[in-house]
Amino acid sequence: MARRPNTFRRLGDAGSIPFVGSFHPKSRPSPLLSIGLVVVGALLIIGYLYHGSGGAADAFSRLEGGVSCTSELQRALPALKKAYGDSMQKVLHVGPDACSMVSTLLKEEGTEAWGVEPYELDETDGNCRSLVYRGIVRVADIKFPLPYRSNSFSLVIVSDAVDYLSPKYLNKTLPELARVAADGLVVLSGYPGQQRAKVAELSKFGRPAKLRSSSWWIRFFVQSSLEENEVAIKKFEQASKNSYKPACQIFHLKPLH
Repeated sequence: MARRPNTFRRLGDAGSIPFVGSFHPKSRPSPLLSIGLVVVGALLIIGYLYHGSGGAADAFSRLEGGVSCTSELQRALPALKKAYGDSMQKVLHVGPDACSMVSTLLKEEGTEAWGVEPYELDETDGNCRSLVYRGIVRVADIKFPLPYRSNSFSLVIVSDAVDYLSPKYLNKTLPELARVAADGLVVLSGYPGQQRAKVAELSKFGRPAKLRSSSWWIRFFVQSSLEENEVAIKKFEQASKNSYKPACQIFHLKPLH
């Protein structure tokens, strides 16, 4: 699902590359020299971001001024496995790029995975079409009840989805996600000040992303009778200690029984 603007065009903009505009007009550098400086400047920027973020994908994401919590989930999987253990045996992922996330989870030994894509599937490869055809990934509006029985999954993980819901729908959606989870619910949400939906995406998401603070979420959990899972929080913090700093807020909630 390609929602990312043309980053290469942005990198190729000479006005944004250091040193390119510093020559005196009378010096008239050769076109090849100017192009070379643009390329070097771009590589320096990417290299700096790559070094500080741990990967080229993160570097491009930072250049765009946004963070994908679904991409963050990929980085958090090793810590989640350590924190939840056997609860990772039957996982439901809810969020965009569900096909990709489910495919990653299915590669984990002893893990069964399903997915719910809450938005339109603009572009699908053969693997994604197969997952949808077999019912492993479903396209469904999460503002309505999920087509699963209570406790159908050991763990439910949601990313890049709740930020686009108003409190009116969150009051129904999060308890519903907790209903189908037997052992726990993990919610990944963006930090305030991070990315917003682009204008072209509003028709898909329905509204701009509303990125809330951790204190807002905690109050909401209490009001919705959702309890934080203190045991899972401690295990996850221990498992991720010194390994990486999460780029998204990660909340661990108890299931509804």
